[in-house]
Amino acid sequence: MTQHASPPRDGTGKTAPMAQPPAWRGMMARADVRTLSLLGVLAVLVVIGGITKPDEFLDTRNLQLVLTQASVIGVVTVGMTFVITSGGIDLSVGAIVALASVWATTVATQGYGFGGVLFTSVLVGVGCGLVNGLLIAYGGMVPFIATLAMFASARGLALQITDGKTQIVTIPSILDLGERDAYVLGIPPLVMVFAVVTVIGWLILNRTTFGRRTVAVGGNAEAARLAGIDVRRQRLYLYLLSGLCCGIAAFLLIILSGSGQNTNGNLYELDAIAAAIIGGTLLSGGRGTITGAVLGVLIFTTITNIFALNNLQSDVQQIAKGAIIVAAVLVQRRTASTT
Repeated sequence: MTQHASPPRDGTGKTAPMAQPPAWRGMMARADVRTLSLLGVLAVLVVIGGITKPDEFLDTRNLQLVLTQASVIGVVTVGMTFVITSGGIDLSVGAIVALASVWATTVATQGYGFGGVLFTSVLVGVGCGLVNGLLIAYGGMVPFIATLAMFASARGLALQITDGKTQIVTIPSILDLGERDAYVLGIPPLVMVFAVVTVIGWLILNRTTFGRRTVAVGGNAEAARLAGIDVRRQRLYLYLLSGLCCGIAAFLLIILSGSGQNTNGNLYELDAIAAAIIGGTLLSGGRGTITGAVLGVLIFTTITNIFALNNLQSDVQQIAKGAIIVAAVLVQRRTASTT
């Protein structure tokens, strides 16, 4: 006669509950699926580019160009990912990049050489981030309004500094970084900087208490405050970080273009937000992924490159980007409703 094993019982004689898998395993599984999905989309785009323009798209120079262009907006996106993860938003990143680039390329600033341009770019970015952070964290302003005000102010100041003219960089050590002779093993210096910023950003978000506090503030600011986190100071630090990334991106853009213009960074705020969202960062806060955001940047940059090589109009490109953003948000909502 077959005997059936009885369910395990605890010390009181009651049936012990079945062990449940840790919640983090489910989160990791969803993150892996999301990353693989983004890699799949990127692979499809590469195939499309290879089929439509095989000689041009798959050329080494073109692939280097794609990575170089992704580097500037990619650095901005790393900072944006932190801000959105905390439940905030930064609509001023493009304008901050423009202001930092033109302030750093004035004749007076260029007189201090390479170090002066780099220092000014970073200082302007951090300064703008400080103003945003103070207004939001300690001034009680809504992030949308505060950063929108910074957007308008920074664009206006950039236009005033340049008087609508392009400021040409005359420092050889900066211009040389944009030449192929400066590539290391075929990798442009801008891509290397982007890689370093990405790795540091990933480590901070996933391996430090700063990253855990950021996620906590985005998930539930009041609960984070009750847990002993200084929410206002954390938000200030996050906007400082976003400004720092904008300053670094402005310097990379100066290297790439060899100039400073008040139109620099146009629509960077939309591209950075879109890349972070399709990468898996929740717009409502509480979850962020640097890896996904970087893949989002690469996807958008590749789309732009394919459209340019095939001489397709930019309006169609914007429609395609919009469709991708809508699809990503719908997937996020569906995933959230099933968890």
